[in-house]
Amino acid sequence: MSDPRHNAGIGMTSARTRERLIQRLRDQGLANLAVLDRIRNLPRHVFVDEALASRAYEDTALPIGFGQTISQPFIVAKMTEALLLGGPLHNVLEIGTGCGYQTAVLAPLVTRLSTVERVKPLLDRAKLRLKELGIKNVRFRHGDGMQGWKAHAPYDAILCAAAPLAVPKALLEQLSPKGGRLVLPVGPEGAQELYRIVRRDDHFIRDKLGGVSFVPLVAGTA
Repeated sequence: MSDPRHNAGIGMTSARTRERLIQRLRDQGLANLAVLDRIRNLPRHVFVDEALASRAYEDTALPIGFGQTISQPFIVAKMTEALLLGGPLHNVLEIGTGCGYQTAVLAPLVTRLSTVERVKPLLDRAKLRLKELGIKNVRFRHGDGMQGWKAHAPYDAILCAAAPLAVPKALLEQLSPKGGRLVLPVGPEGAQELYRIVRRDDHFIRDKLGGVSFVPLVAGTA
């Protein structure tokens, strides 16, 4: 059954509220019009519990259960923008589906998106949300994000929405050697940096994109 919040027209989904969020993102230096437009038009409130819906268009992370969060719109936009830098993306991997918000932002901007989530109830909920939103170019896997998804490699790009202590070797190996890029946070809680890593054959070029705060990337499944 479709969630009535999709069509409820509740106040926090007003165009003015969303436009304020987009202006905040612009003020923080985000400029990719396709990314900003996607965030403007995607109903973030359907990805959080009803009790938190009134805060859905604040530029802040919110809890989604199981010790996970929905990332703040600025970080989602920044990571998506960094991933798209360098040309069109056809085969993309996301690590950490979570509630599916980052997935839903990215999916229309790429040809095919594979996404891996270790927490089964979160994955099931995200599948339902994306189906309700009419997003059809995503394949889902319940698995260990540390291992990537080798079956569909090599990837033009990988986005990791949780922070390992060090960059997982499997993710580097699954990047296309012809400019594949990986965007992910790395480091312990309180000392994480966002990186953009570009692969050129066996060389990896790393750029720091600033300090961030993510939940840790945990091995195994739940």
